[in-house]
Amino acid sequence: MKLGVLFSGGKDSCYSAYLAKKQGHELTCLISMFSENPESYMFHTPNIELTEKQAKVMNIPLLIHKTPGEKEKELEDLEQAIKTAKDKYGIEGIVTGALYSEYQRKRIQKICDKFGLRCLNPLWHMNEIDYLKELIKNKFKIIIIGAFAYPLDQTWLQREINDKFIQEVTELQDEYKIHPAGEGGEFETFVLNCPLFQRELKITKHEAQGKGNSWKLNIKVK
Repeated sequence: MKLGVLFSGGKDSCYSAYLAKKQGHELTCLISMFSENPESYMFHTPNIELTEKQAKVMNIPLLIHKTPGEKEKELEDLEQAIKTAKDKYGIEGIVTGALYSEYQRKRIQKICDKFGLRCLNPLWHMNEIDYLKELIKNKFKIIIIGAFAYPLDQTWLQREINDKFIQEVTELQDEYKIHPAGEGGEFETFVLNCPLFQRELKITKHEAQGKGNSWKLNIKVK
């Protein structure tokens, strides 16, 4: 099946795309929503412009659609992006990185139903710790580019998801109810390398911004 991937550049969308390809589907295009609202309910925003770099090393066309990011109205923008992908690339389905968010899953499903598209959610209700272990096992190189919940702070930025990371977020889950995969927005990620990439992306510049328990890492890659 020819699929369009809702693509943010983070671990969830990248791993969902990887699983869809392993299942024998064709990754026909990537769809990135560039939201002007950093508090978007639907879309990942940190370093979203770097999806262009990722698309190049994946050798997959990228469709960019800009949105003001207004709650609910941003769904109209997503609908237009998916329609464009269907018209331009002939996609038959959409891949999402939804893990537990009913808010996202139901709204994307509704749009897919409207256009007669399948909606694939390869990560749906996957155990969070098992998921993180799978990322490592399958050679995904992922860094933290945003930390937005206590007790996460600036020191978490640019950390790689590895065995030590899993151990620490497991402890934070027990003590502070932090979602170990960041599903509640506790942290955001960026994929530097994975089996879908032809080569690893290298960070050429980075700058941390924030205070307390709200930090983001602005990066440049090549």
